[in-house]
Amino acid sequence: MEKRTVSFRLDEDKVHALDTLAEALDRDRTYLLNEAVAAYLDVQRWHIEQIERGIRQADAGKLVDHSKVKKIVAGWRR
Repeated sequence: MEKRTVSFRLDEDKVHALDTLAEALDRDRTYLLNEAVAAYLDVQRWHIEQIERGIRQADAGKLVDHSKVKKIVAGWRR
């Protein structure tokens, strides 16, 4: 896969923490940043898929009655 250089600003304390972690893991900063971006994108992709799934269910009329939700939530308080 072709790679491109991306530049952005990061707080100094985060750069230090990143470098400390990279050294502990015997990896370089770029490796850790690539892993972090991949994990972030995975979570965001999953989140969007769940939202779209919920919208499809709502459009299909697959909803939970409000009173049923209230009962479920009331059970959490015990």
